[in-house]
Amino acid sequence: MEIRFRTRKLQKQYQNSREAEKVYGPEVARKYIQRINILKQVRDVNEVCALPGLRCHSLKGNRKGRWAVKLTGYYRLILTIEGEKSDIASIEEVSKHYDN
Repeated sequence: MEIRFRTRKLQKQYQNSREAEKVYGPEVARKYIQRINILKQVRDVNEVCALPGLRCHSLKGNRKGRWAVKLTGYYRLILTIEGEKSDIASIEEVSKHYDN
């Protein structure tokens, strides 16, 4: 898949693990970079959803049209799938799924 980032900050966090660690901590930062690297290797969203452990799924409600990929127990990578062949992933945010 082709990867795009909604903000320069998200792109910088992918390119520089220290930037991601400052914001998310080491575990989430590592998974963030790892998941984007996985997205780069697949052809489309169907392949992402078929991979075990990622728990890729489409979102509902006010986030309809977006997808979530598991980073850690609480954190998700939120993305939008674009392109005629659903082969472009736009990284939207890292979200804490259950806000305590």
